[in-house]
Formats: sequence, structure tokens, C-alpha cells
Amino acid sequence: MNRLGVFAGLCGFVAVALGAFGAHGLEGRLSTEGLDWWGTATLYGLAHAVAALAVSMSEKSILRRAGWAFGIGAVIFSGSLYAMALGAPRWFGAITPVGGVSFLAGWTMIVFANARMR
Repeated sequence: MNRLGVFAGLCGFVAVALGAFGAHGLEGRLSTEGLDWWGTATLYGLAHAVAALAVSMSEKSILRRAGWAFGIGAVIFSGSLYAMALGAPRWFGAITPVGGVSFLAGWTMIVFANARMR
């Protein structure tokens, strides 16, 4: 079983489901700021789920680690924004950059992996 691929697929599923829920189920219930957070969480979660899925097909360990960084980043980054949109305390925003750093680490690993290719 390709655990990273499964995880990426689950992240993508959750991003689409929560994006649709936000667009249809939360309209008029969240502030403009909350809807913006929801949209950002969905965009970043879905984009990084696709990136994680792409690298899940590689045999290179550095690329697979990049995929895990994307998935973990999606959970932390998007999860904290979803939580704040739904009313979590604003200090929850201090967690969001941890997910962003995880995204950056994944992209850095992709740069290094591809810079080494011939």
C-alpha cells in the first residue's frame, strides 16, 4: 500500500468536501474574514494534496518526504484556519505558520531532489 498516496487522497477529499461545505453551508454564517480563512485553507489544502499525490508515485525518498511534509502542512495550516473560521481563539493563528513551514520544507526538498537529477 502507498500510504502517502492514500494520505494525499484523503487530504484532497477533505479539502474538496470542506470547500463545498464552506461555499454552501456556511454562507451567511461566517464573517468575511472567516470566509477568507476558509477559502485559503481549502486552496492550500487542495494544492498540497495534489503535490503530495504527485510525489507519492516517486521511488526517491526525498520526494516522498516532501509529500509527507505537504500532507502534514495541509493538516496543520488548513486545520488551524478552519478552526479559527469556526470560532477558535485567534491565538490559534500562531499554529498556522508551522504548517506553512512544512509546505516550504516540502518545496525545498523538491528543489534539492531535482537539482541533483541529471
